[in-house]
Amino acid sequence: MTTLTWSHACSVGVRAMDDQHGILMDTLNELRTAVVSGQGREQLSELLDRLIEFTRMHYCGEERLLEENGFPGLAQHRAAHQRLLAQMLEAAHRLQYGEGVEMGSLLELLRDGYVEHTEGSDQEYGPWLNERGVY
Repeated sequence: MTTLTWSHACSVGVRAMDDQHGILMDTLNELRTAVVSGQGREQLSELLDRLIEFTRMHYCGEERLLEENGFPGLAQHRAAHQRLLAQMLEAAHRLQYGEGVEMGSLLELLRDGYVEHTEGSDQEYGPWLNERGVY
């Protein structure tokens, strides 16, 4: 997995969400560094758990913001969050119990999911919220 770097494509135009996306990116990069440097299963599991916890918090806040502002694509957005989180939880469970997680594949899955979500579906709500005075 290549290191994630912030770009204009990542910005949704809502400061709180952009800040949280940056933290998610940094945490993914930290997990990548741990894998590349050969950290053990326990350390990787802790990092993945931290990523999951922050992801949950971020998704909750994002969904609440979208709901409060009547975003019409909320149901689809929430479903995408649930799918991504389920993949992360499954990988964390397998890693914790030593069920053979291929970390390179997991990192690619997490990276691709992050990029596709922030540069794809998250871009749909930025203008919607901006039109309602949320920046």
